[in-house]
Amino acid sequence: MSQSNIQAVNLKQINAFVQTHARLFLLFAAFALIGAFVFHNLQTASAQTQPKVQTLPPTPFRIGERLTYNVSFANLNNAAYAETYVVSRGRLGDKDAVELRSKIKTNELVSAFYLIDESRTTYAASDSGLPLYIRKMSNEGVTPKETVGNFTVNPTAYNDLLTVIYQARNAGGSGSFNFQEDDKIYNATFLNTGKSEKFKNAAGEFETSVSTVESNFLTENGIKNLTINFSADEARIPVLIRFKTAKGVFRAEIASIQTIEPENSAELPPVAAPSPRPVVTPKPIVTPTPYIENQPLPKELPFELGETLEYQITNGGQLIGLIALQAKERKQYSGQDSLLLTATVTETQPNQQIFKLNDAIRAQVNPESLAPQQIELKLNGALSAFNQQVLFDQRTGAAVSNNGNQMEIPVGTHSILSLAYAIRSFNLKPSKDLTNPVNDTRVAVFLDSKDYVFTLRPATADIINLRGETISAQLISINTGNPAIDQYNLRLWLGNDEKRLPLRLSFGTYRADLVSEKQIAPKQP
Repeated sequence: MSQSNIQAVNLKQINAFVQTHARLFLLFAAFALIGAFVFHNLQTASAQTQPKVQTLPPTPFRIGERLTYNVSFANLNNAAYAETYVVSRGRLGDKDAVELRSKIKTNELVSAFYLIDESRTTYAASDSGLPLYIRKMSNEGVTPKETVGNFTVNPTAYNDLLTVIYQARNAGGSGSFNFQEDDKIYNATFLNTGKSEKFKNAAGEFETSVSTVESNFLTENGIKNLTINFSADEARIPVLIRFKTAKGVFRAEIASIQTIEPENSAELPPVAAPSPRPVVTPKPIVTPTPYIENQPLPKELPFELGETLEYQITNGGQLIGLIALQAKERKQYSGQDSLLLTATVTETQPNQQIFKLNDAIRAQVNPESLAPQQIELKLNGALSAFNQQVLFDQRTGAAVSNNGNQMEIPVGTHSILSLAYAIRSFNLKPSKDLTNPVNDTRVAVFLDSKDYVFTLRPATADIINLRGETISAQLISINTGNPAIDQYNLRLWLGNDEKRLPLRLSFGTYRADLVSEKQIAPKQP
């Protein structure tokens, strides 16, 4: 039986790449609506015995309570992180107020479709539960964006997405409540279905009752079938939240329940200032050393940053256009070191319909392993049906397309463009016995909407004529496992020098020949 060399890549966890979209913020608000049902009825014995606390009027908020949630999407376990925290109770001007905080941030692949990184601080009246002051900070764009709502002078009759939660909890998971978000008024209806379920995870085991939630806010944002499992005790902790979107099913599970000593106690004197100045928790420095863009690529790779290869494309000997491949730049992509590879149509002939000028494929890859992080096809000619964007999670073995489809793939799977560069580093030694090709190399490649196992069969040195010169090359026969492609006898010639340049590619009557090689330095910031 013949043996094979399997190309495999061990990768770091990729973080999600993304662009800000208005719906994403609204989805965060929905998460806040869900996750902010976060408090329980247990207090420490010491807190119960403090005279100062007992003399205060009762409030629906459990001071010092912090709940965290782990959010999954489809089979991605670490899709997002959510937290709510009842920080303290004190005076806001002449009003008795409770400080609430919430934070939610999407991770990894999910950030490509739902980019959310927002924190919220709400000062709520300790008796009515209505907001007195709201501060939202969004970190999704290039610069943070702050939104403030001040109701200390002109009180509001509406909840926000944090305070409405406590109103619903006090009503036992049932009731209809109005809230205001981004200058729009919404209504949320909670209905206890009477259904009981047991829920168990690392945070504990809970007897729960199930409530459904309906709101025009959710409908506007494409959220369906929202259900919340509340603990059946007096705390009414939302331990499990589930809902559907067009892109898949989200599931938020309680990860921890804590009671933390309040940052400010009820003994503090009244705040003299009429307008609050919320305390912003300093953000830790994630990376002590600034990231340096366009660092040189590892010496082990047979090409350098800025390498630009131009190919002449012919069909039956007739010129149809030029395509340039470029290792364009090395920058951060979704917070991760990344190399951008591009393939761009730079010239076309009028008598063909395959390519259009500026048709392009862009791929983000790991600069060391060349494993793909993302690929995007933007084609306008006959190949436009293949347009798509795909994000790769090599840690979990998943590929997610821009239409929300998620596919399982082998860890180490390449995109078609990352393979074009990675193949130059493969150990493609030909077999000494041509009747027993033990040196075939197999590599998983994502193509269109699924992964295929490409078989690369290396031959001995060959001589080809390129630009009027005879050049030593190695022929690589490629079998994709897709009969519709393999009928065209895909073959690649790699140069035999240390650069291992792809000199020629043939596909049926089509052929791509290298016509120029040059270095184009990346643009410096």
